Amino acid sequence: MCISMSLQAQDAPQTGTTTPPATPGSTTQQTPDQSQAKQLETVTVTGIRASLQQSLDTKRNADAIVDAITAEDIGKFPATNVAEALAQIPGVTLDRAFGATQRVSIDGIDPSLNLAFLDGHPVSQAMWLYGDSPNRGFNYSLLPPEILGSLEVFKSPEARLPEGSLGGTVIMHTIQPLDVPANTLSGSFGVNYNDMVDQSRPNASLFYSWHNADKTFGADVSIQHYEQKTDRQGQEIFSYTPVYQIAEKNAGIAGQVAAGQLQPTDLMPTELNSANFQQTEKRSSVLVNLQYKPNDHFDSTLSLLYMTDRLDNLNVSMYPIAGFNFAGISHLSSGNNGIVTSGTQVGTPCYNTTSCTSTAETFMDNDARKSFIRTKGVDWRGTYKGDGWRLSGQLGMSSSNNDISQAFKELFYGGGFNWDINKGFNFTDLASANNPQYWADNDFGGNIGYKPYKARDEYAQVDFAYDLNGFLNNIAAGVRWAEHWESQSLLIYNEGVPNMTLNQIGYGGLTNLQGASSIGLSGSSVRHVQTLGFQSVYNAVVDGNTLIANDPVDYWDNTFNVNQQNTAAYAQLNYGNDTVHGNLGVRWVQTKINSWGYNVPSTCSTWDCVFPPGFGYVGSSSTNNEWLPAFNIAWNVTPDVIIRGAASETEAYAPYNQYAPYFEANDTVLTATAGNPDLKPYRSVNIDLSGEWYFNNESIVALSGFYKNVLNYVVNAATTQGRQNGSWAQLIQGSTGQMLVANGLCTEAGYCQYSVSAPINGGRAKVKGAAISYQQAFGESGFGLRANYTYSDSHTASGGPLPYNSKNSYTLAPYFEKGPYSASISYNYRSKYLAGGYVAGAPDSYTDSFKELDASLGYKFNQNFSLTFDALNLLDSTYKQYYGSQMIELANEYSSGREYILEAHFKL
Repeated sequence: MCISMSLQAQDAPQTGTTTPPATPGSTTQQTPDQSQAKQLETVTVTGIRASLQQSLDTKRNADAIVDAITAEDIGKFPATNVAEALAQIPGVTLDRAFGATQRVSIDGIDPSLNLAFLDGHPVSQAMWLYGDSPNRGFNYSLLPPEILGSLEVFKSPEARLPEGSLGGTVIMHTIQPLDVPANTLSGSFGVNYNDMVDQSRPNASLFYSWHNADKTFGADVSIQHYEQKTDRQGQEIFSYTPVYQIAEKNAGIAGQVAAGQLQPTDLMPTELNSANFQQTEKRSSVLVNLQYKPNDHFDSTLSLLYMTDRLDNLNVSMYPIAGFNFAGISHLSSGNNGIVTSGTQVGTPCYNTTSCTSTAETFMDNDARKSFIRTKGVDWRGTYKGDGWRLSGQLGMSSSNNDISQAFKELFYGGGFNWDINKGFNFTDLASANNPQYWADNDFGGNIGYKPYKARDEYAQVDFAYDLNGFLNNIAAGVRWAEHWESQSLLIYNEGVPNMTLNQIGYGGLTNLQGASSIGLSGSSVRHVQTLGFQSVYNAVVDGNTLIANDPVDYWDNTFNVNQQNTAAYAQLNYGNDTVHGNLGVRWVQTKINSWGYNVPSTCSTWDCVFPPGFGYVGSSSTNNEWLPAFNIAWNVTPDVIIRGAASETEAYAPYNQYAPYFEANDTVLTATAGNPDLKPYRSVNIDLSGEWYFNNESIVALSGFYKNVLNYVVNAATTQGRQNGSWAQLIQGSTGQMLVANGLCTEAGYCQYSVSAPINGGRAKVKGAAISYQQAFGESGFGLRANYTYSDSHTASGGPLPYNSKNSYTLAPYFEKGPYSASISYNYRSKYLAGGYVAGAPDSYTDSFKELDASLGYKFNQNFSLTFDALNLLDSTYKQYYGSQMIELANEYSSGREYILEAHFKL
């Protein structure tokens, strides 16, 4: 019997051979003559088993090495976005720096070096977080899953697929109006709750599809609104100070060194920051598909997309700093691993004043950030089928912008404190520390920064395919043009903000940070003063104040504009019979990158600075040409056993900002990142192998291996550069600037030595690994299991690891579905991996292993109505990072709490 498993019911039963979903630039594969197929009764399978078998059909029929999921997977397995559904695929790992998943790695490759397309076209994405570094990785948390019907992950490339990926290409498909019954109406409404913030938020979605009786014209619309309250609480350490530096200025610590209680090389945490990131996301989207198919020869679709995502957030950092005033350190205790584990700082608090000097320094940074992303796009695609040939085309544009801003207030307290690296800190005089009268600006009223960010894509593609008789199925050729713009600037208003006390800003009582408690912190790390929240901080900076932007250095250092133009052409031969099939092709790509940024003399620090020749807003251009061959072969050893092989050469590109001659600094800790306009594309030679045994319906055992020899891996090189401090006018008024001068890091005029990280060409790297996956439905019991394990070993030519590559990762996901009941559990694990620091220019950090347990329950009342309950991060796992691969210098540790989602679904 033939088995039909579409996500939606069909207008008429379908029988015969399953054809894989179309992909960008693809040509429809030949199928056996339908007139010779015997028409048997159709059995329809629905639910989890239906989605799993549909995904396996896509994988089984593909010429390349492909994994697939359907929208049913997203709904039936615990997931709030596309990325969390992708985690079920072997070799796919997620980064959990924030509660909502942003970055997805494929086969151990940096998320920035993968590609994602929606119906064959790119979706522009503006950066959402003030202070973050731009990257090319697709932010799946910004794309509502309700608009998707299915997706594929191409782990081996084909010549017809767009260039730009080393790890994999994710192709997402929306639901087309002529593929579902007329007047289909479905949707959901529900609520999500986070146990750490004790708040719930609503979400809802609606899908409607219509077509005329002749099925020549149809339209569908997807509307979605989603809200989520997120807190990320924990501890951060931005740097460590060697004990010998402290002993040089503190006789007591020198005595401890002399007595052998401390080693000169021991490292003391410069500060223990109690971090609390608070955000309420409000995301809305509308997608419209208009499809016209007057006959079997012509098919045309126009898609319109509009999304908004409000991501306002308040980041509060409460950090006592021992490393700024060595004289206040009275005692230190060291552990056995060279890390100072605890200490005491003495100092005298100042009462109701905005100018305070003390040997103990605690700062409470309040970053109130407004972030509102608008994304829109229009896409047209069409196909004309002649007698043995096909002509298809696609063109469109996508744009995204975000006028990010950050209002900053930094309050000061001068009282003493004890600290412990495992427990956090505790003020020695709690009566004063918990009294808002002792907290105020300290000769620095704060500032507000405006950072408009824009991204735009334009593209056009034409494909032609001609059918051949025999083993050579068809030959395809095409051309593609794509152009992308990415830009940002930064203007900081830091004059005119008054010094204020905490009471004047708005006192919000004492915190009770549950997330900090869950990772072992106590005392003042958990319970300390706070403001009234986001709006009170923002108003304190902006309301009633005449602000002046008197810091041109930050503007020059953070303004860039990058334009990338790709022109590509390909030819691909598709071959095959019942035993062997695949493709062979080559793609030619010309890449032009034009970048602009400020090159400013170190002596310039005012707006009226006259730039000498060669300085100012300068541009740079580069052109690169590459030939990228690709070969795929699949051998059907038996009807149920397939062996695949692939060989290819691929290229990818560094993040856009790395091409600009920019310089972005953290003026307090004197670290920075810079760009390099002369960067060449990443290039990689790849070998992929796969063996698959489809031993039953919805069941498979698959083993795959991959090897990537990256010939040009862009790496960061650390240098020290002298540069004018852009915040010196404010820093020199307080103890921070004075301490930087005293330590010889800055001159009295603010010329400082920065530790700069910048990308360079010439690195080589290798990635090799293997994956095994197992999936089976256990007869009619209702039970089934999905499981996979991936081993990935990577290193640069110098022996260092590659970012985001976990050596071991696995997923175990049992499920049950019978009658009206459904349930699933998903356990995901990934081992430690290298990831960049959070602060601009910070040293590389290593993310510790991460475990996540999610669960989902469902009950179907009838064909039209059902309920689902999802529980995510049931282990309340801690996201933890360290400086250095030894995993002893803690960088940060966060808890984001458990999330629960209750939804009602309907379909008419």
